[in-house]
Amino acid sequence: MSDFVSTLAGLPSVALVFVYALITALATGLGAIPFLFVRTLSDRFIAYANAIAAGLMVGASFGLVGEGTAYGRLETLGGAFLGVLFILATQRMLGEQDEEALVFGAATGEGARRMLLMMIVMTVHSFSEGVAVGVSFGGGVTLATLITVAIAIHNIPEGVAITAVLRPQGVSVAKCAGWSVVSSLPQPLMAVPAFLFVEAFRPALPWGLGFAAGAMLFMVLVELLPEAFNQGRRTQVATLTTASIIAMVLFQRLL
Repeated sequence: MSDFVSTLAGLPSVALVFVYALITALATGLGAIPFLFVRTLSDRFIAYANAIAAGLMVGASFGLVGEGTAYGRLETLGGAFLGVLFILATQRMLGEQDEEALVFGAATGEGARRMLLMMIVMTVHSFSEGVAVGVSFGGGVTLATLITVAIAIHNIPEGVAITAVLRPQGVSVAKCAGWSVVSSLPQPLMAVPAFLFVEAFRPALPWGLGFAAGAMLFMVLVELLPEAFNQGRRTQVATLTTASIIAMVLFQRLL
């Protein structure tokens, strides 16, 4: 392990930033691992999976808002509003597509639409995390390492949330892990330019964090929770969602 860290430390600055951000992206795929032990995908399981995904996304959104307001309160609020508008526009665009033409993995129609929306939301969310990694290098490698580890660990529950939506639609666990990593690829892509042009990217960070928070919260309220309540027992769905929110918030606080 020490040899690996030494190797990373010896990389040129730009390469080091890229590798750090790539690690955060790969960590997202670990969120699919718990689903290796789930064999039955009943309607009730789908409801509870959506409840857990909703809770994790709401908890993550709280963290994004808290982080964004440290850079700018009004900018974070404006970003959240733009995130809601983005989801509304995306829903309208997908809704105008012929359901027969919507395909994602093994799913078609409504299932494919929800999976596409989840991937779009989480991919957009990854842009702000990539900027955060790149900007953090402005405070030195030690700070960047702490931020990178925190984001990498934080990405694992995000992989759980993505898999919780994709897996019930017939996507294999391996492909769920792959799609989770794909959703986080903007992190290494954005980290390098954010590092090179840190002063230019820093003002955009609260907008990006707020945008991701608004998009995720809106998707939870209009997509995940309504389906969860329709397919599962209301008290159990509410309990799982609440527990997931609390767990995610505490998880972020510990980091």
